[in-house]
Formats: sequence, C-alpha cells, structure tokens
Amino acid sequence: MTADNDLEIKEAFQRAQKSHSNKAKLAASLKSRYNKLEDKTPFHEEFIHYLKYAMIIYKREPAVEHIIDFVTKFAVSFEATGGEGQEEEEEEEQEDDHPFLSFLFTFLLESHNANSHAVRFRVCQLINKLLGSMSENAQIDDDLFDQIHETMLIRVTDKFPNIRIQAALAMARLQEPQNPDCPTMKAYMLILENDSNPEVRRAVLSCIAPSVISLPKILKRTRDVKERVRKLAYEVLAEKVHMRALTIAQRVSLLQQGLHDPSEVVKDVVKSKLLPAWLRLVDGKVLDLLHKLDVENFTEITSEVLHALFSRVGSLEELQQEGLSLDERKLIPVEALTCENVLYWRALCEFVKEKGDQGEEILEQLIPEAVIFAEYLYGYLKSIPMLGQDQMADDQQLDMVLSKEFIGKQLILLVGCLDTAEEGGRKRVLAVLQEMLVLPNTPISLISLLVERLMNMLKDDDRRIQVIAEIISEVREPIVHVSEPIDENENRRIRVKLAEGKVQIMEAKQALEDAISAQDFGRAAELKDRISELEGAQAQLVAEAAQPSNREKEVRVEKSDPETLLKCLTMFVEVMKQMNIKKSISPAINALIESLVLPSIANPNTAVRNVAVTCLGTCALHSKDFANRHLVLLLQISQLDEPKVRINAVRALIDQLLLNGLDIVGQSTKAPDDSDADAASPAGEVESEDGQSTVQSILTMLADFLDSEDTELRTEVAEGLAKLMYCGRISSPKLLSRLLLLWYNPVTEDDTKLRHCLGVFLQLYARESRAHQDRIEESFLPTIRTLIQAPATSPLAEVDSANVAELLIELTRPSILNRPVKDAALQGLSAHDSLAVRLCDEILRDPKAPEVRLYTKCLSCLELSAEDGPHRSDLLLLLKEVQEEVKNKVCLRVLEKMTSRLKCESKKNPTLPDTTLQALDENTGDVDDLNTKRPRRGGRTKPAAGKARKGSKARESSEESDEENIPDTPVVQRPSRRGKAAPADKTKQDLSTLLDQEANGS
Repeated sequence: MTADNDLEIKEAFQRAQKSHSNKAKLAASLKSRYNKLEDKTPFHEEFIHYLKYAMIIYKREPAVEHIIDFVTKFAVSFEATGGEGQEEEEEEEQEDDHPFLSFLFTFLLESHNANSHAVRFRVCQLINKLLGSMSENAQIDDDLFDQIHETMLIRVTDKFPNIRIQAALAMARLQEPQNPDCPTMKAYMLILENDSNPEVRRAVLSCIAPSVISLPKILKRTRDVKERVRKLAYEVLAEKVHMRALTIAQRVSLLQQGLHDPSEVVKDVVKSKLLPAWLRLVDGKVLDLLHKLDVENFTEITSEVLHALFSRVGSLEELQQEGLSLDERKLIPVEALTCENVLYWRALCEFVKEKGDQGEEILEQLIPEAVIFAEYLYGYLKSIPMLGQDQMADDQQLDMVLSKEFIGKQLILLVGCLDTAEEGGRKRVLAVLQEMLVLPNTPISLISLLVERLMNMLKDDDRRIQVIAEIISEVREPIVHVSEPIDENENRRIRVKLAEGKVQIMEAKQALEDAISAQDFGRAAELKDRISELEGAQAQLVAEAAQPSNREKEVRVEKSDPETLLKCLTMFVEVMKQMNIKKSISPAINALIESLVLPSIANPNTAVRNVAVTCLGTCALHSKDFANRHLVLLLQISQLDEPKVRINAVRALIDQLLLNGLDIVGQSTKAPDDSDADAASPAGEVESEDGQSTVQSILTMLADFLDSEDTELRTEVAEGLAKLMYCGRISSPKLLSRLLLLWYNPVTEDDTKLRHCLGVFLQLYARESRAHQDRIEESFLPTIRTLIQAPATSPLAEVDSANVAELLIELTRPSILNRPVKDAALQGLSAHDSLAVRLCDEILRDPKAPEVRLYTKCLSCLELSAEDGPHRSDLLLLLKEVQEEVKNKVCLRVLEKMTSRLKCESKKNPTLPDTTLQALDENTGDVDDLNTKRPRRGGRTKPAAGKARKGSKARESSEESDEENIPDTPVVQRPSRRGKAAPADKTKQDLSTLLDQEANGS
C-alpha cells in the first residue's frame, strides 16, 4: 500500500469511502503531497475527475457522503484565516497562497446549472459544507462571495426540494439580517411564506437570523400545517429570540397556540424549551415572567402557563412557598397584594388541590381556614371603591380599581380551594358571599363569580332559588330610613289636649283644697290620685309635642336604576344556569320573571335588555310551555333590537330548536326529512298549518340573517344552523347550499370564526351518516348553478366552481363514512351513484353549455359502487345517451373511459373502485388510462392559467426522499383538493389525506 506521505488521489478517494477511515488524516496526507507539487494543475484536474463520480449520485449513499465529507475537510484545510492582529495585506497574501479552495469553488459554481438534478444537489451540498466548515473569522474573495450568492439564489428556487434545502443552508453565512435589501433575507422570507415542502421551510427556519424583518415570518411558522415545522419554529424562538423582542400580544399568542397545539410534541417543546428559556431571562422569577404576560387581560393563558411550570417541578414540596410571601395567618398581606402574586397563589392552590390526597398537607400550608379567609375576603371586597363619572375619566384611578377587581376575582376563585367541611367555617363563608352580593359597592363584574361560588356550596336547587330570591329582594328593595313629617291636625289635637289637661288639673286641685277645708279626707285622697294621673298624661302630651316635626321610619323602596337591575338579572341568570335543566319553573322563579325579567325587556338601557334576553332564553330551556308563550317576543327582539341584543335573542331561539326541536311551536317531530319549503323544512310531518307557518318564518328569518352585514350576527346564525343540521333538527339541501356558498364567499375571508365553524361542520356532517351525504348530494347542482350564474359584480364570481365541485365530491365519498349504512334499501348504492344520474341529466338538459366539461370531470371523479345491478345498467344507458349528445372531444374521451371502466368492473367486480381525478383541459393530450397508469397530481387547471401543470413535473419534484425530507406517503388514488387549502387550514381540522397530498404533490 502506498505510504501516507505519497498518497495518491485515487487511493485517497477509495479509502475515504469507508466509514472507519480517518478523514482528517487522509486530508493531511493528501495536502502534504499537494504542497510538494510545483504544478498544481494536474492535481486539480485529477481531483475533480474523481469527485465527479460522487457528484452524479443523487441517493444519499453512505460511501458518497463519506467522500463529500473528505473533500470538505481537504478543501477547508487550505482556508485562509486571518488573526486579529494581522494586517489586511498579510491576509490577501495568504489567500493567494492556496488556490485549491478558489479552484474548487469555481468548478462547483460552473456546474450548478447542470441538467442532472444529482449534480445540482451535490454542488449545493458541497458549497454548504465548505462554507459551514470554515472558521468563524474565515474570509473569501468579494467576487467569489458574489458568485456564490447569485448561484445559491438561483438554486434556492430549484424544483427539487433537496436542492432547495442545501442551497438555503449554504446561504446561512451570506445573510445580512439588519439590511432590509439583503437578497438572502428576502429569499428566506419568500421560502418561508410560499414553499410547499415542509423540509425546505424547516431548513430555512434553522438558519435564518432573527431580526425585525424576519421575526414576523418566524412567528407565522408557529401556525404551519406541519408539526415538525411548528416544533422547530418554537425551538428557534426559544434559542435565538429574546423575550423583549416580542410584544405582550405576541408572547401571549405564542403561548396560547403552543399550549393548545393539537400535537403533543409541539406542546412539549413549549413547556420544556420556550417557557424555561423565558424564565431564565428573568432570573427564574415567575412573578416577573407573569408581569411580562399581562395577567389582567390574559388570565386564562397565564394560568395555563403556571400549571405548565408547576407540572415540571419534581415534587410538590418544591412548590411550597415558592414565589409567595405568606404571613403567619397563611395570607398575603392586603398591602402586598398584586395581580401577579394573587394569580400565582390561586393557580398554585388549584394545582395542589388537583393532586387530591397527595397534596392535601401542602394545601393546608398554602391557604388558611375558611373562617379566616372569609373575613379576609370580606374586608378586601369592601375596600374596592365605587367611582363616579368624574373619577371614571381618570385613567390612573380607573386602572387602580380594575386591578382591585382582578385581585378580588382571584380571591373569590380561591374559595373553591377552601376546606368547608367544618360547619362553622362553611356558614361564615356562605354569610360573607351573601353579604357581598347585597353590598351596593360590589362591582357587577364580581357578581357572577360570587353567585357561582355560592351555588357550589348550596347543592339543593330549591335552597338555591330561595337564597337568591332573598338576595335579589334585598338588592332590589333595600330598607331605607325615610323622614315622615307630622300632620298639623295632629299638632292641634295635642295642643287642645294639653289645654284640656291643664284645666282639668286646675279644677282637680281646687276640688282638693275644698275637700281638705271640709275635712273630707276620703274625697281628698281620690282627688289626689286623679291629679297624679292627669299630670302623667299631661307630661306624655308635652313629650309628644316636644318631638321634631320630621320623624324617620324604615321602609322598603324599589330601585330601578340600570346598575341595580344588571346586578339582579346577573344573579338570576347565574342561578338558572346552575340549576338542573330538568327542573321546571317554580312559583318563586315565575315571580322573579314577572317582576324583574319581563319589565327589563323594555328597559331603555341596552345592557339591561341584553341580560334580560339571556334570562328569558335560559328560563325557556326549563319549560317548553314558557318557551312557546314567549317565542313571538324572542322573534321580535331578534329582528328589531340593537345588534348585540339581537344576537342574544337568536342564540336563545337556536338553543330552543336544539333542545326541543320544532315541538316548540306545537309540532310533532318524527324523523329528519326534506320538503319543498323555500328556505328549509322541518324534520318531520307538519300537523298544523299555523305551526308550519311559524316554523317557516323562523327558518326564513335565520336564512335571511346569513346575508346580514353584521359579522357577529351572520356568524352566530351560521353556527346555529350548522348545529341544527348536524343534530338532525332540520334537513335542507338549500340551507346547506347557502352555508357552502357562505364558506367560499370572499366576503367572509376575514371572518376566522365563521370559516372555522363551517369547515369543521362540513367534515363532521358528511362523515356522520349516509343521510347527510344525500343532503350534500342534493345541494350539489344548486350550489354549482349559483356559482356559474353569479353576475360579474357578485363576490361569488371569484369562486372557482371546479374547486367547489371537487369538495362536494370528496364529502360524499362512501369511504369517509364513520358508520356503515344499515338501511337495507340503501346498501349497495352510494351518494355518488345518485350524483352520477343527476349529472347526466344536467348534461342532457344542455349538452353545449360551458359547464358540461365541469360535469364530465365530476363524473370521472365519482366513487361508484362496485356491485352490479339495475342502477349500473341505467347509468350505462345514460352515459351512452350523453355520449351521443355531447360534441366536445375531451369530454367524449373521458366519458368513453368511464363507460369502459364501468363495463370492465361489471365483469371483474373489483373490491376497490377507482377514484382517480382526471384533468380536463383543451391543452392536455389523451387522458391517462385509469386502470394502468398512476394518476396525475396537480393536473387541475388554475382559473387564471391557460395551461395545466404536467404530471411528470409534479412527480419529479415531489418523489424525493432522504433523511432530511419527510417520509414518503403511500400513493393514493386521487389527487389533492387545493381550492380550499386556506380555509381548511383555518379550521385546524384534518382533511388529512388531501392536505398531505397537497404538501407532497406541489
């Protein structure tokens, strides 16, 4: 074997292929030989000659990877590194002494546009490894830098994901984060936003430098459709982005999305990396971290953050007293209470209480006895001031009161952690809660929590109603001391009696003297007693006359100001929510409805009316008769009142229909079915014309609200109708078509809640039952006709009807049903079989219409039943008739293929029907054979493009696989539905097959 100091290039490459070889030693030996050569050109040519053998291999073979690593080590050994104390001239001289590195870069840059994707991949990989292996203070020529930059910017748009990955990684050291015009940063952000391959997005995320420019794009990747991209985005934020670079809203949004992510892996990254990283930035002080998250406005997510932090602590003992300063009473001193420490206290107590017996001992050390805490709570809530109109304008005072209310809420929530098993403590807590509800300065924002805690301690519904009724009576009619003036007639009567008394006393004294003179001592004794009685009566009259002219007495005065009514209505609605829904309306509740709720419906204050409507709707859930009596009132409110109140009334109506169905208007419901009503039909037979008219008016009103300009009202109605249809309360293809068009309508693009709701509904509805698929199938043609006939000024004119048709076909596939069809009459037939007949009939109505091509394409996409029978024969006859009428050649070819497929299936009776989507376009050639060829991906035309994407190109860019790429997905028999990718993303549900195909196919 040749000695190392005389190592030949060929032998070096051969030995470098082996995994156990020392590549650094090989590189040093080859460098030693290189340095001895006077003429370097033959060495360069031979080295490149052997390198080309590795560069033409695309597969990530271990031997090839070892050679790439060896070449990198050898080339980097010539790297020009300048020390800090060296002059620029010395550095330039060093660069000139080692031409091999420049020669290798020049060769790679000349080869980057080779036809072979393997060569392009190896070029980008080598450039990436060379730049990455150079030292931190390495320098290259400016011209070479510009050439590498320009080349990688070209390769980062290559159609092969692996090449784009290596090009993106190679540009990592070429980026200028602070330069807004940096081409690399622009390319990175473009890739993050638009690249269809998740591994390319991950590669860019791993090397992009966070800056003011790139941070929004990095944050957006936390909402990526792929779990691995989201995971890496959170890791990058934890490792490279300081918390101060994010606004409070961005911090909270990150935590909310991460902790609620559907993937457990992403949740774990947030808990194990992002939160600890932020905690280290505040020196491990949890309260400081809470302060940077704004606990007052984002209480729920900050509570979840605390629970996540607590769950990572080794033992419960470590949590004890951590971050808290409790006094000897196990309380935070009132003057030391802050929003952060009281939230921490409450979250810690709840976390320990959830541990059950395991945390009971520690909980006793975190919270005092019930009596002590009740007095503490009562004292704090009484100290919350009431602000007048002038004080409300002072932002500082308003912030102070809001902070006190927040602290009060947390203290009320802590009541749930108290040990109320001891009777004395329990009674005192109940008394405090009742007293706080009666106090006039208790903020309305605390009423719901106080009532909820009170109801949790009172288990009997009758007792609950009695206590709340008494409290409402105390609040609504408090005892007031009233001054009552004394009547003048009464004064005159007293004066007359005083005068009469004086005369009688004088006469009695005169008679006494006469009796004494006559020595009639018996008579004198009687007169003396008479004088004493008269003087006593006289003294009483004098005392009455001496009293002030106004006297105070206690009377109950009814209050009707908005604050009082809101407080009473809030208490009433909370107790109704806590009651068992099966409990009927008692006389006490009925009295409150008559005296409080119904009068408040007509109150001029909007907030009072809104809560009153909520009370009315809640009461209606407990009594069908009550709901029927007040149905007209709710209908009037939903049409005439202000938007906020109308939404509440609509919500109450929909709740009634969900609970009682159409029986709310005295109609008996048998089974969901469709009728010929204009807007929708009840799920059963109508027994009364009046009932039918009422139901029709309700559903027509709800359907009209779908066109409302009020976004919240439109969303509420759409969500309600979706619930009613999913539960089977109503069944209407026309309403379903309205909801579909609303989902696609560009007007609702910014209405995230509406898009999310309808996206989830359509999937769940279609998968629930065969009957639901039949309704979707019946809505197919009305929906498509509406889109095709939409005028140019309508927003619906922008919707691609082909995408809508493709979605409806996917939703009606028999294979997506959660439960098999049990009805014997429906077995063997699918919604697609019925849809095929409808489409054929529609084509025969006007064979020359432009939409015939769309209907023909839809026919080729259907998943028809494999069983042979009369329906198959009828369909073949229809297809034959259609072929006779249709003149379009492309349509005819597809129809012929479909007919031959059906005949072939009739003979072979295959177990799995073909569900391939066919591309129909005048620019495409013959349609691929459905039974022998792999289906095209991405063959569907875009509306603005006149040319279909070639299937081979799509496959070529998506069928790569190595350790850096996502695993290959199994080949499916239908391509993706790209038309609604954005709304499907917003639903956060899994049209998993479709989205996976889209990610891989594009």
